[in-house]
Amino acid sequence: MSYSIFQSARSRRNGTFHNLESGIEEQIEALRDELAELTRLVGKSSRHQGEKIRSQAGAGYEELLGRSEDLLRELQHGYERGATEMRDTVRKHPLATIGAAAAFGLAIAFLARR
Repeated sequence: MSYSIFQSARSRRNGTFHNLESGIEEQIEALRDELAELTRLVGKSSRHQGEKIRSQAGAGYEELLGRSEDLLRELQHGYERGATEMRDTVRKHPLATIGAAAAFGLAIAFLARR
């Protein structure tokens, strides 16, 4: 009689463990599904963020390129104006230009000796 009592308790325990095991397996499967969905969402979000950053970087590059071209044009115009003004000054005041060049040459020679 005691054998049957222990046998029924053991089968109840095995049934409980089996139910517990199947419940854990179901939870693991649910977690796998959720993890797969989360991975998909993170990948999608990462692609979206990457595209957004790439777009912003492209727009910034285009803006920088446009600014640098404008700056280059301004520098070229400034150089042309300066060269034109210098030619005009040399034509208007040739002796003063020769004197300034001589003084500059003497200053360089004086500094080079030291």
